[in-house]
Amino acid sequence: MSAAPDPLRSASPADSGPADSDLVRAARGLPVSRTPVWFMRQAGRSLPEYRALRAGTAMLEACQDPDLVTEITLQPVRRHGVDAAILFSDIVLPLVVAGVDIEIKPGVGPVVASPLRSVADVDALPPLEPERLAFLQTAVRQLVAELGATPLIGFAGAPFTLATYLIEGGPSKEHARTKAFMYAEPEAWGRLLERLAVSAATFLRAQVDAGASAVQLFDSWAGVLSAADYAERVLPHSRAVFDGLGGRDVPRIHFGVGTGELLPLIGDAGADVVGVDWRLPLDEAARRVGPARSLQGNLDPAVLLADRATVDREVRRVVEQGRAARGHIFNLGHGVLPDTDPGVLTHVADLVHELTAR
Repeated sequence: MSAAPDPLRSASPADSGPADSDLVRAARGLPVSRTPVWFMRQAGRSLPEYRALRAGTAMLEACQDPDLVTEITLQPVRRHGVDAAILFSDIVLPLVVAGVDIEIKPGVGPVVASPLRSVADVDALPPLEPERLAFLQTAVRQLVAELGATPLIGFAGAPFTLATYLIEGGPSKEHARTKAFMYAEPEAWGRLLERLAVSAATFLRAQVDAGASAVQLFDSWAGVLSAADYAERVLPHSRAVFDGLGGRDVPRIHFGVGTGELLPLIGDAGADVVGVDWRLPLDEAARRVGPARSLQGNLDPAVLLADRATVDREVRRVVEQGRAARGHIFNLGHGVLPDTDPGVLTHVADLVHELTAR
């Protein structure tokens, strides 16, 4: 009797390697054996094995331990049979590595010890030196070796979202200080986002050079901006992040929350795949983005807390609406909620594969 297939090495049956995986092919708008699926925040707080492993270790400390990063990243791939791993990290990590004093407080999020309040504070922001990322490249190399044909997605935080944390000092609903600074100090704002774009590009290059098969840029809070402000004051810097990858031929995914009115612009920043949150149906998102880019999304994470019949109905709806896109990567419209039953995530991955097998 043959041994059971290893989910880390057989997530997509037609794969000959991560560069030809269903995730990469869908990102490029190529035919796939089935719709690839992964979940934002799949590695982490919803998994009991993650909570056991992380016990007693601070988040940002765990993110800089290659062995912990490797194991935590692999946990959901083993459990759910998803079609990609997403590097276990945090969007503020490049700032921390560069020397900015940031703590991730449980139940709150990133808290900056000394928020930016002046032009001088912007100019004093330390740069991210590539040699400080040896731990990151070690983790990525270990993961690539373990994952086999399953692709690893690297990621970074987008300049605008990182700027909001630096200026607000932590999470914010209104982002009022950020927008006031953006309007009142346009030159300093431009310098700040330029520096953050260089940092994000450095962080992504380190991951791709170590073997990541795709990258995702998270602009979590871009949805607080008007389309005009995004186009003028943010988009050029997000584009600079992707441009900073140079000739590295990996798909680029760009995601933000509440960005339905910004989707065409988010694509214009250089994305191969536009991530869509749960607020906009994928067929309408495909119309807004156009035929030149694939889509990722967009099941409401809260649906996973509902009964199984509701979960199945909503998964089928997302799969059907996703057929309107050039290519579709099934995902949530934001991250996995902490109270999600891991068994439901496994079921969703299986159902998507069942519904879309070619």
